[in-house]
Amino acid sequence: MHLGVVSDTHGDLPRTRLAVELLHRQPLAAVLHCGDIVSAEVIPLFNPWETHFVFGNCDAALAQMRRTMQDCGQTCHERFGSLTIGGRKIAFLHGDDPVKFDESVRCGEYDLVCYGHTHKFEHHQVGNTLVLNPGAIHRANPHSIAIVNLETMEVTQLLLPSL
Repeated sequence: MHLGVVSDTHGDLPRTRLAVELLHRQPLAAVLHCGDIVSAEVIPLFNPWETHFVFGNCDAALAQMRRTMQDCGQTCHERFGSLTIGGRKIAFLHGDDPVKFDESVRCGEYDLVCYGHTHKFEHHQVGNTLVLNPGAIHRANPHSIAIVNLETMEVTQLLLPSL
């Protein structure tokens, strides 16, 4: 069972479409979007999957994005999401609140904590918690997303092709 993790689309429809093409090649159970969606137009691109969204510091049109998520049958978790997929407890947030981020990572309650905000891919272990930033779809070098194998907790970075 695999989980797609994306962040920081910033309304960049061409690059988000490239990310979605990469996701289509994966056997995904769900997708997490770790915030800075910025434009409601991004949300329907994730309709092929059960997608869970959180808001980031650049998200402003919250009412419109909530409505679009609801219309698309997707889930809005506001600023912090927590769920279980494939027997793994997962938290996800944008990462711009350092206190909430640190609390999520260090509490030991989660198998996986996903975040964005820095626009840089990285993953590391804190106790039994895998901490993952998939990189960013917009304003990054390179532009990337991530796939997590929920059975093995192996992370794969997927680089977006150039436009």
